[in-house]
Amino acid sequence: MTAVQPLRVGCVGGGFIAGRHLAGLSRLPGVEVVAVADPAVDRAEATASRYGATSYADGLVLLETEELDAVWLCVPPFAHGPLEEAALARDLPFFVEKPLALDAGTARRIAEEVASRGLLTAVGYHWRYLHVVEEALRCTQEAGPHLVLGSWLDTTPAPAWWSRRAGSGGQLVEQTTHLFDLARVLAGEVETVQAVEATCAKDDGDAADVPTASTVMLGFGSGAVGSISSARVLDARYRVDLRLVCDGRVVELRERSLTDHELRVWGAGQEQVVQSEQDPIAAEDQAFVAAMRGEAAQVRVPYEEAFLTHALVCAADDSARAAAGDRARTGARAGGG
Repeated sequence: MTAVQPLRVGCVGGGFIAGRHLAGLSRLPGVEVVAVADPAVDRAEATASRYGATSYADGLVLLETEELDAVWLCVPPFAHGPLEEAALARDLPFFVEKPLALDAGTARRIAEEVASRGLLTAVGYHWRYLHVVEEALRCTQEAGPHLVLGSWLDTTPAPAWWSRRAGSGGQLVEQTTHLFDLARVLAGEVETVQAVEATCAKDDGDAADVPTASTVMLGFGSGAVGSISSARVLDARYRVDLRLVCDGRVVELRERSLTDHELRVWGAGQEQVVQSEQDPIAAEDQAFVAAMRGEAAQVRVPYEEAFLTHALVCAADDSARAAAGDRARTGARAGGG
């Protein structure tokens, strides 16, 4: 019998989320982590040595050098684009962490190329792999949502690039995108978007220009309406959740951490609560590896599907920026009068 060759995988990125993927991949039978890249050389070397892999300071060099079966791209928003294009040039299946890019144009170009090549891809909208989300979908299909309410009320992440729109794209693009994706899953496609943002002063550097808060109004094709609000001014995470008001019931999903989720279904004066400690990062990695092997596993968020969420979030961010510009011009005119 011919021995099955292990799948050789690489990872570009050595931060927190890359660490979660690498730890899970290293435990999967028949998967070998052979290369890790990160511009922080010490971190790249330390991470690579943990898995007996080769370290690189540049992800593009990794892709040019290594013979891989797939690559995980776990980099900040500003670094997306060239890495995906390099993987596409090699017809190399890739898993990419959200967001897809800083803007919609870059992601659209990659999505079109992925589709034309029929390349296997996946994107890290990990909520879609949760059993409690599957149950929430069943509940909302039984009684369609009329109102969708989302909240991402949190602290400002530590990396310096996060507070700069040129680095992260902003809280909507980098963080709250998970709630927009979940809203699409549970309430359907969005047809209208209107947003506003707050730019109150916050002591996180002169270069910081990510809004401190925002609210996005949504109109769904089903006729439902909704809003998703974000804020980054707290000392710790307060609430990350999505609530759907349906016929006779309220369905709420909440995330406290990557492995701590909760579903609450209220109706007829009673509430059912389902706690989940499922690891959705492990689930999405397992599904992608299984798909690489040709097994009957479903990649729930291929790149083309993720682009629909990314385009929605970019439209919301564009709307908020336009509204902020209009207010600034109105203020200038009023001040000049």
